[in-house]
Amino acid sequence: MKMLRIMALLSLLMLVVSCGGTKESTGASSSKGKKYIIATDATYAPFEFQENGKYIGIDVDLITEIAKIEGFEFELKPMDFGGIIPALQSGQIDGAIAGASITDERKKSVDFSDPYYETGIVAVTNTANTTIKTGKDLEGKKLAVKNGTAGAAYVEANLKGKAEVATFKDTVSMFQAVTNNQADAAFEDYPVIAYALSKDSASKLKIGTEKLTTGNYGFMVKKGENAELITKFNEGLKKLKESGKYDEIVAKYVGKK
Repeated sequence: MKMLRIMALLSLLMLVVSCGGTKESTGASSSKGKKYIIATDATYAPFEFQENGKYIGIDVDLITEIAKIEGFEFELKPMDFGGIIPALQSGQIDGAIAGASITDERKKSVDFSDPYYETGIVAVTNTANTTIKTGKDLEGKKLAVKNGTAGAAYVEANLKGKAEVATFKDTVSMFQAVTNNQADAAFEDYPVIAYALSKDSASKLKIGTEKLTTGNYGFMVKKGENAELITKFNEGLKKLKESGKYDEIVAKYVGKK
């Protein structure tokens, strides 16, 4: 009888240990397998663009490597840049990596990660244009800007009332206006336009000025939410930089910084 009691106690102990181990394993697996919807502006080479039916670029490679390091999955959701912050606010997406400059205005709506790329905008002119070389030269000119961008913000802050401004929904239309001499200048982040022009020797566009601003790109989530995703991005970015993988990704598209 005593032996039966001992056997029963041992069986109960083994059951308790087994249940405890199962619970712990399930929790860890759930955390590692979390999947996020991450938006990007897929027409913004060299940061994100489509080639041979696949999305590639600095931003795409960065989020892919960070996801591997931090143990989460993501679904890439290409969309128009102007719709990204509204999509974050409405909960349609969890985060966004889209060459978004970190600005005080955007901080009212989103939380940013640590900066992951230093940039600055330049004025882009027609190759035949010899009158625009500095920011001051933009006064009195016809300017093309893309809605919701750092270029649009620059014009609003520095050239409002001093130039004629036309706003476009996409980059292609904006630059087409300059190509056709319907606008004297447009604005773009330096690495983006430098990459684009290096791939198109027949382009009628050129970089007309030095950098008019300096700034940084950041990964975005809805303000006050998804702190866990921001933390994972920051931790993964730090590890990529320490390992040298970050420099490899950037050099792949724009050469050494």
